[in-house]
Amino acid sequence: MNVEDYPGGLKACLEAMLMVADEPIVPADAARVLGLDEAVVTEALERLQDAYEVSKRGFELRRTARGWSFASRAVYEPVVAAFVTDGQTARLGQAALEALAVVAYRQPVTRAQVSAIRGVNSDGVVRSLIVRGLVRTAGVDAESRATLLVTTGLFLEKLGLDSLDDLPKLAPFLPDSIGEVAADASGINL
Repeated sequence: MNVEDYPGGLKACLEAMLMVADEPIVPADAARVLGLDEAVVTEALERLQDAYEVSKRGFELRRTARGWSFASRAVYEPVVAAFVTDGQTARLGQAALEALAVVAYRQPVTRAQVSAIRGVNSDGVVRSLIVRGLVRTAGVDAESRATLLVTTGLFLEKLGLDSLDDLPKLAPFLPDSIGEVAADASGINL
């Protein structure tokens, strides 16, 4: 693969990859896919980051310990929060419902645990649930130092429940063999 065969070259290829990635991109992985040296990819990501900073867009290219990803700029948090919470009567999407169910039945739970159970990165979905007021942070896990998540009173109110004890049991919705295995493995009272 020759990135220069594509309109916009390496820059555009990296942007396209960043747009579809559900986890931060590691330069070594991008380099392998594109058939380039890791240092070339890292330098291109740094140039992209600088270009977005100069252009004052509503998003930025952020480097974290996990890799590179697009994120909205902190200054736009009120705009993003208003957008996410606009029409809260609207139904939650499949991803949000899955993440909310994991938090409800496994709380307190970390974002990493939610992602592991769902099998996909759930950070964005969890953020939207927090902004909607259905999930909140509640301390830190002693072992991993990760923030713990729990449901809120609004969650109970929206579901018409008085307490978490009123959540429906999961066992009736699972085949017998899966329900027994899940109950033993997870510690959830099915």
